[in-house]
Formats: sequence, structure tokens, C-alpha cells
Amino acid sequence: MNRRRFVQYGLATAVAASLPAKQSLAALLNLTTEVSADVPAMTGDGAQVVLKQSAVQDLSNRLRGRLLLRGDEGYDKARRVLQPMFDKYPSLIVQCAGSADVRNAVNFARADNLLVAVKCGGHSNLGLSTCNGGMLIDLSPLRSVRVDPIARSARVSGGSLLGHMDHDTMEYGLVTTAGTVSHTGVSGLTLGGGFGRVARRFGLALDNVLEVDIITADGQFRRANKDENPDLFWGVRGGGGNFGVVTSFKFQLHPMQRQVVRARFVFAESDTKNAFNFFAEYADNAPDDMYVSGGLFARANGIGFSISICYSGPPDQADALLAPIRKAGKLVSEDVRTLDYVLLQKMGDNTDLRNATVGKSGFTGVITPQLVDDLINGLEPHPGRSHAIGFQQSGGAIGRVAADATAFPHRDSKHNMLCNVRWPLGTEGAEHMAYLEDFWKGIEPHVQGFYTNDMLEQSQGMVNMNYLGNYRRLVGIKNKYDPGNLFRLNANVPPSV
Repeated sequence: MNRRRFVQYGLATAVAASLPAKQSLAALLNLTTEVSADVPAMTGDGAQVVLKQSAVQDLSNRLRGRLLLRGDEGYDKARRVLQPMFDKYPSLIVQCAGSADVRNAVNFARADNLLVAVKCGGHSNLGLSTCNGGMLIDLSPLRSVRVDPIARSARVSGGSLLGHMDHDTMEYGLVTTAGTVSHTGVSGLTLGGGFGRVARRFGLALDNVLEVDIITADGQFRRANKDENPDLFWGVRGGGGNFGVVTSFKFQLHPMQRQVVRARFVFAESDTKNAFNFFAEYADNAPDDMYVSGGLFARANGIGFSISICYSGPPDQADALLAPIRKAGKLVSEDVRTLDYVLLQKMGDNTDLRNATVGKSGFTGVITPQLVDDLINGLEPHPGRSHAIGFQQSGGAIGRVAADATAFPHRDSKHNMLCNVRWPLGTEGAEHMAYLEDFWKGIEPHVQGFYTNDMLEQSQGMVNMNYLGNYRRLVGIKNKYDPGNLFRLNANVPPSV
């Protein structure tokens, strides 16, 4: 053994001995995965294929990140998504350490027309962040935020989470719209729309995108902004992951004080209807710097209504703005406090993964008394489930953007209505899913379209119609950048070529 190899061997042995039991030396040193056999896989069309051992090994050798196959250490953790009811097994997981890894993964997948899922935060309501038998492109290693406080912009890597961005931008007294749960992926949220607590003030997340770097389905790196590939720039802002994998975003940032007013009011069951009707009018007249969300809920012991506030305007005006809420009905609880915006953004993070969840969603205009009655009358408290209908407020700056300015067309909505039913994981869910279907039939006439980031079991025809007047333009962009429909696990725009 020569001296160099002896030193390397000795160092590796010493490091391995010092590692915790669950941390492998291979993971630390990022050693190439050794592929010992052909790999069975599935194409996007559902056909079975066999990937040759030599080809899969070549892919592994090209990566700076890791290739994970079934049985590899780390595979089981990497395949999982937020909602455990989606228990899927990709044939290959590519953990991308940079855009070159994304490019190699896309080129490999295209060669055999593999089924492809892209995972950032893993929040997809349909489990589309993973897949059975295909390739999972895992962006979780691709996380960084670089803030330019002078230009008031931020470069955010494609695998970053919203909490990463909020943390770094707020350090400079700057912010952009970033959802309401900090472990949501920046990519998924932004490409589909991007509601959030400051969206009425600063627009959707996609309205604040200045440019993206993207690996399109042909494996090419492209920069898209208003001057360079403007068609692609238009399409990714609302067209989701239909055209490729975004490896970097450039966001516009806005000055905002760090401290905001957070308030939550819960009303007695006897005043549910009064509080709900009050919310409808109050939210419709709120200033842009106030985000008002409403929640109707049914649990085993009854129903109720809540109003939640994030106010980022002048602090001395908060009391006057909140005062009318206290007169809307008998309060069960009231919680008003001034706190750090970054902390507020994390307060919805504690999702109970012991529950299975299904849901429906749709955009509403002004909340009518008839919608209030239909929602309340349709609720059925049940000891084995909880049922919540949330109203995520839009309007304000969101509605002052033309419907065809980006691919996101639903600019005239007032609320995104989210209807979720939960029950303990591992128990039979057929009864609860049937209940939700029946409940939604009575509500659907009140909604117009749906938020693709909350997409559930919609038909292809409904997806097409949901893009409204922007659909034909999206098809043209899909034909140009992904004519083979490699990226189909999304609110898909099928190519016409």
C-alpha cells in the first residue's frame, strides 16, 4: 500500500469509528452508489422497463449528490413525503447537490421516458412529490438563500423551504410572500401561485419572481425573465412544474417591520352563523396590510367558527381594526399578540401526521349568506373525524394583476376555500371520504376553479378549464419545452404535438 492510500485508509477508518451509529461514512464522504444489477422501472405511460446496470451506474458516477436505490441506506427516508398515507417506492432517487445533478437526472429520465416526480418540501396533496417505479428528483440538498439588501432581492435555490427564505430576508427588514407553513417548498408554492400572510400587500409569491434558472425537459439550462425566454417566464408563474425543474429563483423583496400583530378569535357554537356572516363582510373591507382568514370546523362535540389575523400595518391602528371582531358574537377565546413575523410563519408547522387527510378546494368571490347556510347545514360532527373549512384570503395586490399577466388566472377571487377531513391514520377512511364527496356536492356551485397547489382528484378536463383563458398559451409553451410530457405529475398541461 503506497503512502497516499495508507493515509486515506487510516483517515477513513478513524472517521468511521467516530461517527454516530446512524450516520454512514458513505453519506459523509458522498461515495458513489455501487449498482449491482439491472433496475426495473416504470415509464410515464405506465409501461414496465428495465434499466441496465451499466447505465444506472453511469448516472451514479455523474452525480455530485447521491443516487439511492431500494435497499440503500437513506432510501426509505428520502422517498417519504409529508402525508404518510402516500407510501410510494420510486425505482431511483436522485438527491441533487446542484444544477448539474438535475440536468443528469432529467437526461437519464428522458432517455427511457421514465415517470418523474420532483420533491422539494413534499407537501403535494395528491402525493405527486413521489411516485411508484419512476425517478424521484429530490431537491432537498439544494438549499441556499442569498440576500442582496441593496437591490432588495434574494437568490433562492430550488430545494429551499419557505422558512429558510423568511429567516434570511427578515434579518434585513425585507420580506416577500411565502405561504403560511415554514417547511413548505419554495418551488412548489411559487410555481403554482403562492398565497401567504402578506400576499394582499405584496402580491402572490409568483408575482415577486424576477427570474428563474430552470432545467427544461430537453436537459438544457435556461434562464427565464422578462427579457430572456419570456414565454417560459410567463408559463412558470402559475403553470407549475410542467416545463422543467427550477434550480434557482430570484425574488423581489419589500421593506417590512419585523413585528406584526397576530390575533385569533374563536366564537361559541351558538354564534357560529353570526360570526361567519360578519367575517364575510369584514374580510371584504380589510386593508391590504391585513390578512384575515376564517375557519368553520366540526368536531365530535360540535361546530364553531374562528377568525385569524396577521396585521403588518402601522401598529397604532391595530386596536381600532380588531375592535369590531369582538362584537361579532360570544367569544370562547381571544389571543392577540405582537410577535416576530418569522415566528408567526412557523406557528402552523405542527401538522399531526397521525391523521389521514383528504380535501377539496375552490375559489370563491364574496361569501354569500347562502354559502354560509350551505356550509353550516352540511356539517356533521362525528367522533371519528374532524372537518375544517378554511378561507385563505386573496384580493388586495393579488387582484390588481391582470388575469393574463402570468399563467395564474384567478385574480378576481376573494378567498381560496379549503375543505379538509381528517381521521386517525390506520383506521378505515371510506366513510369519511364518502362524507366529504357528499358535502362538497352541495358546495361546488359556490366555487369557480381551484388552486392547483391544493389540487386533489380533478379530471384532466377540469384541470384544462382551470387555466381559463391562459390554457392555449400554456399548451404552446408545453409543446416547445416538454413535448414528451416528461413532467406530468402536476396540474398537467398535456402537449398537443
